Amino acid sequence: MIELRPHQLSALDAMSASDRGQIIVPTGGGKTICMIEDVKRQFKEDDLKTIVVVAPRILLANQLCSEFLEQNLDGNYNVGVAVAHVHSGETHYYSTTKASRISVWSAKNVANNQIIFTTYHSLHRIQESGIHVDTIYFDEAHNAVQKNFIEAVEYYSMYASRCYFFTATPKHSIGSRVGMNDTDIFGGVICNVPAPKLVKQGYILPPKVVIKKIDLVDDSRFKHEQDCDCVLDTIDDQDVDKILICARSTKQIVNLVSQTSFINDLSCRGYSWMMITSKTGAVIDGKKVNREEFFNTLNTWGKDSSKRFVVMHHSILSEGINVKGLEAAMFLRNMDYIGISQTIGRVIRKGDESKTFGLICVPVYDKVGISTSRKVQTVVDTVFNQGEPAISVVRN
Repeated sequence: MIELRPHQLSALDAMSASDRGQIIVPTGGGKTICMIEDVKRQFKEDDLKTIVVVAPRILLANQLCSEFLEQNLDGNYNVGVAVAHVHSGETHYYSTTKASRISVWSAKNVANNQIIFTTYHSLHRIQESGIHVDTIYFDEAHNAVQKNFIEAVEYYSMYASRCYFFTATPKHSIGSRVGMNDTDIFGGVICNVPAPKLVKQGYILPPKVVIKKIDLVDDSRFKHEQDCDCVLDTIDDQDVDKILICARSTKQIVNLVSQTSFINDLSCRGYSWMMITSKTGAVIDGKKVNREEFFNTLNTWGKDSSKRFVVMHHSILSEGINVKGLEAAMFLRNMDYIGISQTIGRVIRKGDESKTFGLICVPVYDKVGISTSRKVQTVVDTVFNQGEPAISVVRN
């Protein structure tokens, strides 16, 4: 039984009062629970429902599926719930990207409540299938404004019976491009939860930003050695056990691992290591693994209070993925406000009693670091001091 927090109850009340709109909840604020509880309410009604959950990545679609189905959605331990995935990734449930097969699957399960997990990239396949959608949830909804996705998003905004857009980081537009400030598509903001409120109530932690200035070396021949020294110095200074490193490229990670003493130095300090990028795949302590093993290990290590580890990525772990126990995020790359806010959200989730803040480290040893440190400070001030979402504005 999930005990709902006051802001989650407010979001659910807003959804009951409005068939369409935006729910702005800070990362770590439990927006997935709002979707799950809304599904439970829908499945309690007399008529059967078809519900679609849209995620930006296959990884997140699978994670959402696991989180949803851990709950008793239909009051009968999900016996009467048919589950499908519409994306190209591996899953333990029925999966297809063919519109004709989606409609056949839906017809075969007409006596059940239905829930479909998909990605923005594959959403148009459900549209092409012609099945009716009662409720659709757009997770990390700032992705919905992308040019390749907006046609299907607009279609469901118009034709789904209920349509909700969840994000911590809205994306607005100035000019002809569509943004979430287009209320004809996205509706208005029906619930906005300020981050300082959640910090005060003890549901998330405040971030602590540490800017570490390092002497600049203007010689690319020593770049990976400089990256190595800078990361190790920052780890030594902060004395944290579970660290997310946001690298500026796959090449930077590969050079750290293969061209420097970084891995040996980590081992001497008692740290294991992991890396994941779209180009290299997933690696744990030098061994290539599939993504399922990677995330299972990452969560196991995150829950182990005695485990020290570093996990390196370029962008895959920035958005939506729930990782237990991360204490610090280190920025070696610049990001937009959305990326920075989402990354901060990875480390401000509550942990054991000794964790009182989420540490944000920005080593400054080149122009990228200088720019990143300014952006990080701006995001923290906007979200955690002023209590506003980190809105990104696209101009054209």
